[in-house]
Amino acid sequence: MSSTNDRRPTSFLVMTGSRRADSYNTKLARLAVEAVDANGASSALASVRDFEVPDYDGDTERTDGVPPGARRFRDRLRAVDALVIASPEYNASVPGVLKNLIDWTSRLRPQPFNELQALLLSASPSMVGGNRGLWALRVPLEHLGARVYPDMFSLAAAHSQLDADGRIADETLRRRFETNIVNFMNLVEATTHYPCVKKAWVEYLGERPDPAFDRTQAETG
Repeated sequence: MSSTNDRRPTSFLVMTGSRRADSYNTKLARLAVEAVDANGASSALASVRDFEVPDYDGDTERTDGVPPGARRFRDRLRAVDALVIASPEYNASVPGVLKNLIDWTSRLRPQPFNELQALLLSASPSMVGGNRGLWALRVPLEHLGARVYPDMFSLAAAHSQLDADGRIADETLRRRFETNIVNFMNLVEATTHYPCVKKAWVEYLGERPDPAFDRTQAETG
């Protein structure tokens, strides 16, 4: 594990997938920013609200192009080394507003998710902590070529586990959260500064995409 003194510089965009300012996932995103900054990298906090886009419509894209919100999101992604998303779970899946933003942004060329390192977090009052939504979120991100970190973090019973200051109350869970962040940071540092590690990444199921047509865009229909 790298210490804060010997890290090579990396940058992270930490985004909450909830529009609510006081959502559990926004609080978790803030904790992720603190953990990244405390461990020797730079981070910026954003919300899905910062990148408002209309519902995806192929006719709208043909007449008006990709909306400014998706372009802003693309620019933010291109300016960092990794993305952290703290996303709520809606009906055991991805919030529509977050999926819609991903779909719009994937229409840009080059699409910015390919080979992007990503970490997924969630917090929920439920006993599964929003974890089912993260599994659903992996699908479009990995389809677009994002390197989604295997160890996701889901905070169950968030209404009682986050204290009045927005911090994880249970010490064991707090250590696990911070360790998860640091381990992800170590991977991002290695893949950013040591190309041999990046080339050695093996995707799930041993799939090796064909760069001629895979990982390039969301299909339209």
